[in-house]
Amino acid sequence: MYRNCDLVCEAEKEANLTEQTVLIVDDDPKIRTLLRNVLESDGFAVQEAEAADGVHQALSQGHISLITLDIHLGKENGVDLARDIRRTSDVPIIMVTGKDDVIDRIVGLEVGADDYITKPFHVREVTARIRSVLRRTKDHAAVQPQEHAAPEPQDTKRSRHYCFDGMTAIPDELYLMDRNNRECVLTSGDFKLLTVFLERPKRVLSRDQLMSHIGGIDWNPLDRTIDNQIARLRKKIERDPSNPKIIKTVRGVGYTLACDITINDPSVSPGKRA
Repeated sequence: MYRNCDLVCEAEKEANLTEQTVLIVDDDPKIRTLLRNVLESDGFAVQEAEAADGVHQALSQGHISLITLDIHLGKENGVDLARDIRRTSDVPIIMVTGKDDVIDRIVGLEVGADDYITKPFHVREVTARIRSVLRRTKDHAAVQPQEHAAPEPQDTKRSRHYCFDGMTAIPDELYLMDRNNRECVLTSGDFKLLTVFLERPKRVLSRDQLMSHIGGIDWNPLDRTIDNQIARLRKKIERDPSNPKIIKTVRGVGYTLACDITINDPSVSPGKRA
């Protein structure tokens, strides 16, 4: 029996588009149309929104893989919208800014954006950055409608706790408890970065190594957000982010997790220190 290649290919293409849907957020219909045409020609599914209401509606319906978000949305502020999105969603965000919006660009990265593009941009740079960010987040499923499945049973191999500087991290549950025994909310990307350090304490890791660990070995040279992710993570876990003691910079090389760690894991001796 022969396969109907046209039907199979069309089905596979449609399944792939469902997994890779880009939400374009811009109040300029010409920009939205330009990006839609380019992204669809590259095999992405595309949705559009011109304001916050459209963004929240799209996220509530689910299956958004990435958002391109213009900083200037008429009466609305893209940075505020990015901050609002980050309160409930981990969907990757690429900020679209003007060449003079340096402060907004920095603030956007600090509130949780994954990358940025400056106007005027080349359309191929947009697709390159989108693919780059999606590679870094490929281990995380596209956003689904806002309802949570019951957690899977945990076996003993997935119960490892890392205790460091008064905090406790449980990577398999994406849970971080702060020094006041309250949950410290991290994005999945920031938690993945923290886990890389926790699994390699007191080792100096270059930016290339960090990008390889959090985004796969085929990371794109256009990636330039690792320093911003480190800065964002420091704000969550350091007592004084301006004078970090947990994640230290090794000038000219990279970063290292400098504090002591206690690992609690049923598969190893209790209280193992690293």
